[in-house]
Amino acid sequence: MKTFILFLLLTAACIPVISQQPDFIIPLPDKFTKQDGSFSLDQYTPIVIRESAFRDQANFLQQELLKRNGLTLAVQSQSTVPSIVIDRLPGADNVKGEYKLSITPKEISISARSQEGIFYGVTSLVQLIQQSISKNATALIPCWDIEDKPAFAWRGILLDESRYFFGKETVKFILDWMAFYKLNRFHWHLTDDPGWRLEIKKYPKLGLVGGVGNYFDTLAAAKYYTQEEIKEIIAYAQQRFIEVIPEIDMPGHARGANKAYPQFSGGGSKQYPEFTFNPGREETYKYLTDILKETNALFPSEMIHLGGDEVHFGNEQWNTNKDVQQLMKDKKLANLKAVETYFIERMADSVVRMNNKALFWDEVAGSSFDPANSIIFWWRHDRAEQLKLALSKGFTVVLTPRIPLYFDFVQDTMQRVGRRWKPDGSYSSLQLVYDFSPSRLYDAKHAPLVLGMQGSIWTERISTTDKLEYMMFPRIAGLAEASWTAENKRKDFAGFSRRIEKHLELYRKHRLYFYNPFSPQENPEPIVPGFINR
Repeated sequence: MKTFILFLLLTAACIPVISQQPDFIIPLPDKFTKQDGSFSLDQYTPIVIRESAFRDQANFLQQELLKRNGLTLAVQSQSTVPSIVIDRLPGADNVKGEYKLSITPKEISISARSQEGIFYGVTSLVQLIQQSISKNATALIPCWDIEDKPAFAWRGILLDESRYFFGKETVKFILDWMAFYKLNRFHWHLTDDPGWRLEIKKYPKLGLVGGVGNYFDTLAAAKYYTQEEIKEIIAYAQQRFIEVIPEIDMPGHARGANKAYPQFSGGGSKQYPEFTFNPGREETYKYLTDILKETNALFPSEMIHLGGDEVHFGNEQWNTNKDVQQLMKDKKLANLKAVETYFIERMADSVVRMNNKALFWDEVAGSSFDPANSIIFWWRHDRAEQLKLALSKGFTVVLTPRIPLYFDFVQDTMQRVGRRWKPDGSYSSLQLVYDFSPSRLYDAKHAPLVLGMQGSIWTERISTTDKLEYMMFPRIAGLAEASWTAENKRKDFAGFSRRIEKHLELYRKHRLYFYNPFSPQENPEPIVPGFINR
């Protein structure tokens, strides 16, 4: 409780009397100037599009205002009354997602050089309308001039559905809020030890057998996404300018798959049985390549994450596996780490031949494949040398360190269900997420290699939608600002806190079960049985 009191005192002490920020927009825009007056918006306000290319974004604005506010605005090509005007911004599209939003008493203007930029301008306007709407379905929107662009190209969320399967409606819910906060990469962790969650037609038992169980109940009925559901979710994400990146974990974290097709198992260890695929069988590579070919056909992102992490947890039986031992002899592989590298490089080649990038966790930074075809995800915050190694070798990198960007870690000292970093008890508070400073982690010369950052929702301790929402909100907003707003302009946690308080009102309206950093007792922590104080 002392943590909360100190948080409140520091925040209150820093809040100026008059806000100089757009009161509701998260993430904070790059440039903004307050103007006099306001625009009066109601159901008779038309949406005017000057180019047919922006019709989809105009329709999205229509749908959002209908869903959120009950407003029924028409889309048309011209108007003589005060309007929302969507138009193309002159010049070259140098910064993907850049837009301008100008609000005067006579007109709201959204302009950009791309559909993506228009979409982000629409998102900012939707946020302002949420703040301004009144009971009679009108809104007095304060006048602003906003010029905005993202600091990072990669602004992501990972959802682990191997350990707990939530289903497509929850995924769409996450995508909606990602779009609301201008996040644009959905990393979908679909396979791991507890369960396989993706239909593969050539190997149907992956879903039917590998999909049985979860982290909390090994006998839970099989749950996985059909290929038609995958297509539906991808289309939903594309409308929101979110790329969906699948993860097919290998060579470790493979027990879900090995339940279905044990002939490809490389065994495991006492604590992690059937943990690996068998790198010594040629048939394993064909099997996995077939899986990746179907995955590639489903996901248009041209990126497949292959995991590559924590293999040493369960590769003990490689020491006695005759196939692996023969591989080591034939290829002159000195140890099990060399076997792991051999496997990873072969599978990376398979992905590249599909015209995809191969994505990996930071354990793979020492491999020798072409950095131009790969992305490394730095997750071990206590292993800064892995980030430096990846950058020194020319890999592009996504930053997703456990502290502060793993959202399965608790948010304050009072929470009982969630992870803490055992060496020092660290956890991931909202302010730590907001204050995350990537530039402190690498030399300026390596900045072009850093694509961005990602928050990760691992689900060993998340088995209800209440718990999911509690761990996501409001940290997703902190992540959005950390990844969108330039670091040198992100120094006002008091101002961010003031905007977050307004977003908490929105969470209440949408009946989210969120964590309130200002008043933690508002929503008691959801307790997952069996996971107290872990």
